[in-house]
Amino acid sequence: MKNPLIKTSIIIAIAGFIFLQSFVKPSPHYPKSSNIKKGGWVSLFDGKSLKGWHNFNSKSEVKNWTIIDGALVCLGATADAKGGDLVTDKQYTNFELSWTWKIEAGSNSGVMYHVVEDPKYHTTYETGPEYQIIDDNGWPDKLEEWQKTGCDYAMHLPNDQKKLMPVGEWNTSKIIFSNGHVEHWLNGKKILEFEAWSDDWNKKKAAGKWKDYPDYGLAKTGHISLQDHGHKAYFKNIKIREL
Repeated sequence: MKNPLIKTSIIIAIAGFIFLQSFVKPSPHYPKSSNIKKGGWVSLFDGKSLKGWHNFNSKSEVKNWTIIDGALVCLGATADAKGGDLVTDKQYTNFELSWTWKIEAGSNSGVMYHVVEDPKYHTTYETGPEYQIIDDNGWPDKLEEWQKTGCDYAMHLPNDQKKLMPVGEWNTSKIIFSNGHVEHWLNGKKILEFEAWSDDWNKKKAAGKWKDYPDYGLAKTGHISLQDHGHKAYFKNIKIREL
């Protein structure tokens, strides 16, 4: 190129382009919607059968639970909290578990997790921490605070966000367990949280009801359980998301 002015102009233009490009951020790469993983929720109850569930430590036919209007119903056939609990066929480690429930006046039930099945255990609560469900106001005996609905039973108490629907109406609850961090939710509000296996957790266990149950709460993987405490209880919309 013989014209020096034209050559100089081209060089200046190229330099300017390079300079401007240094300020331009590259466009982010967004994956196609078909490649984005969904929430991963899995239903644990199909609304019409006991598929995926069995009685704790038993392979016999389940007779103390039934289906009524799309709800999984405990008939309250057992005399106490021993022997009638349902457990999932599958075991879970870290998860978010959600369900809808209601009870009748004077009823008692609960949802447990990390339950271990073994002939040496007579009940689910010997190993599994419990989200307590009970008629707070209509239970015939005086209840301690650690016995009331929403508690991490005999361990941790709900906060002032706890708002229960009247007996006979549906509530929605949730348990989140993530590498020892535990949350209880009730009707859209987080009502308690704690760290499993912490110093505080160990002190509570050693000082209370579970001091005589050495394996309580130690399992990091186990079954989900619905308790038959000898009273009617209704469950539906039971679903889980593994974390």
